[in-house]
Amino acid sequence: MRMYLLSDNNDTLMGMRMSGVEGVVIHQEHEVREKLDELMQEDDIAVILMTSTLLNLVRETVYDLKLNRPRPLIIEIPDRHGNGQTKDSISRYVKDAIGVDMK
Repeated sequence: MRMYLLSDNNDTLMGMRMSGVEGVVIHQEHEVREKLDELMQEDDIAVILMTSTLLNLVRETVYDLKLNRPRPLIIEIPDRHGNGQTKDSISRYVKDAIGVDMK
């Protein structure tokens, strides 16, 4: 099983490559959607890491995938600006999935 990174910047990609994670730098919403569709078809992808900037472009699509597909696991990682919104997205996911408000 592999991890794959969808990033909006080279710094994040290079850091992840140094730890053995493959990935790509993309910027446009249509590129993110195309790459997600491609990765969903690959049986050996266990985890998709996405920078916050890219995830925000397709948030509802990713949210739907998280609720309706057991694999791959999609994880939001802070972008280079460190916006800190990851906690809110996790709380929303938990609330909708099991009905528990984590506030």
